[in-house]
Amino acid sequence: MSRTYGDVDPGDDLDVDLGLRPESRTERRANRKKQRARRGFGCFAGIVSLVVVAGLIGGIMFGFGKGRDYLEGLFAAPDYEGEGTGSVQVEVTKGQSAQAIADTLEKKDVVKSARAFERAAREDPRSTQIQAATFTLRKKMSAKAALALMLDPAKSIRVTRVGVNSGWTKEQVAQKLQENKTVKLPPGSVAAALAKPWSLGLPSYANNNPEGFLYPGTYDVPKNATAYTILKLMTAQFAKTQAELKLPQVAQRKKLDPYQAVIVASIVAAETNRSDDYGKVARVIYNRLARDMRLQMDSTVHYVTGRSGGVFTSDEERDFDSPYNTYKYRGLPPTPINSPGKDTLRAALNATPGPWLYFTLVNLDTGETAFATTDDEHQANVAKLQAWCQAHKGRC
Repeated sequence: MSRTYGDVDPGDDLDVDLGLRPESRTERRANRKKQRARRGFGCFAGIVSLVVVAGLIGGIMFGFGKGRDYLEGLFAAPDYEGEGTGSVQVEVTKGQSAQAIADTLEKKDVVKSARAFERAAREDPRSTQIQAATFTLRKKMSAKAALALMLDPAKSIRVTRVGVNSGWTKEQVAQKLQENKTVKLPPGSVAAALAKPWSLGLPSYANNNPEGFLYPGTYDVPKNATAYTILKLMTAQFAKTQAELKLPQVAQRKKLDPYQAVIVASIVAAETNRSDDYGKVARVIYNRLARDMRLQMDSTVHYVTGRSGGVFTSDEERDFDSPYNTYKYRGLPPTPINSPGKDTLRAALNATPGPWLYFTLVNLDTGETAFATTDDEHQANVAKLQAWCQAHKGRC
């Protein structure tokens, strides 16, 4: 039999059984309204959250759709404004990446951030045309302004690169400099500078002869540089290399005059182009000098007769009367015969130990050189060279 208490709603039996005070009908209605309001607010809050999340997801999806630029917009790269001020030199080497260039520009305060320059380079396809050079830029430039200036060599490149090959004579150096259309030296200016060697910064033992001391390499020549300026860059580099090798000190220990070491290095540079053979060729020279043998180097004859190219000398050339003719006169020639580089200078100071007295090229394509201790062995090697020349007409 069920129990009822006055007007209590059967749906409220739980509250009654727990001994709670029965709510009035008015209170029950008010509480139900609050619960409905809370439920309504909860739904509304959920809807708002969904909208926010959906908006965020939509924004991200939009960013992916627009690509990298949208994401970079969220993390803007610091950048200067305008064309910048002052002057700063920036070197770009061959094969350098846009990122490496950008890092250098940031370090030198040309641009405010490397990322800004990378973005500007990425947006401009011409950025792949930036050449290896030393650029004159300004500090605190916008990334786009810096890129535009680097893409305009006439305005940004204030130096010209000049190359001097190992084994070039001073006459060849002079000719190449005079022919250089970007350096644009006045006619005869290199010869005039060479005629005043005391002004070129030569070592004291050079006896005021630039031959052998116009160091091979690549030089950044300032705009409007004179012939003196360019030649002094070369002699200064020789002085630097000499210090690195400790040339005078090592030569003295080997009982050599430093000038003699440069002469030997120049002959090595002229006789072979394989670095593995530099020390062996130097040893042949020293071994022949020790035995009071004539050096019989074709390169010294070519030097005095003005001939370039070819591996042989004629009877007439070998009879030419000159102290440079090492077929005719014993000992070293009186001066270097070209500009040796660091490796040949090192070989002259540290010749490879060995008994060789002869050498000859046997393959002009590979530069292979054969060494011998007896004349019979040498003649067999010469026959190999002659056979190669027969098989390659016009090459020797």
